Amino acid sequence: MKALFDREPPRSVRIVDAHAHTGPYSLFFIPDSGAEAMARVMDRCGVSHAVISSHLAIQLDAAEGNAATADVVDRLPDRFTGYLTVNPWQDPTGELGKWGMDPRFGGIKLHPDLHDYPLTGRRFEPVWEFAEETGCPVLTHTYDDSPYNDLPMLEEVATRHPDVVILAGHAGATPLGFDRAIEVAQRRPGVVLEVCGSFNTGADIVRMVREVGPDRVVYGSDFPFIDLRMSLGRVIFCDLTEEDRAAVLGGTMTRLLEWRSGLE
Repeated sequence: MKALFDREPPRSVRIVDAHAHTGPYSLFFIPDSGAEAMARVMDRCGVSHAVISSHLAIQLDAAEGNAATADVVDRLPDRFTGYLTVNPWQDPTGELGKWGMDPRFGGIKLHPDLHDYPLTGRRFEPVWEFAEETGCPVLTHTYDDSPYNDLPMLEEVATRHPDVVILAGHAGATPLGFDRAIEVAQRRPGVVLEVCGSFNTGADIVRMVREVGPDRVVYGSDFPFIDLRMSLGRVIFCDLTEEDRAAVLGGTMTRLLEWRSGLE
């Protein structure tokens, strides 16, 4: 904490951003969305590593976007790990076959709201099969009352696939969504709450950690879609023990990214 008041980046814990992106977005301008510019912001804020999916992949073109994600990891492999984006309308089996075992990717990203397809849909079955076979974590967008990734849908897939680690992106995204995401995580041990978004607060993060444990809550920012400092500040200044804060900031996500070491 002293380092922050001295305007120095925190170095006492390894901070891993579990939910970040890269590249331009089609609906509005994002300045400095490339790898090197993002790394400079991360350096300034003490963020060691970020797990990214390109905006191109989650929006318009999964194949080209996954290649863009891999390129960023190639350029700065110590700073970034990729999420393989699976768009249910754009050859999910082919993308999993092409990139699934590529070590540049440490997880799978689903965005049912952007892809107009329910999280519970059959086109996502190859994702769950791959995750069950390998231990690869799956980050999905969640939003309370969404027709595509509401919390009951999250619970349905977590019930169907109890051995898969599912990161609930935005943890439901709204105050009511936080309550419902916590309830799902309490019933489904494979669900991990990821805390980026515009409505989350430090008090919400403390409640999530108290209700489901520090090993089930991870820091994410949506950077550079959203300024990473907002989510980071919520975790750094909220009322957690230093041990729990270290787990949320990076310890838990670091553990979740180690699945490839267990593959034969």
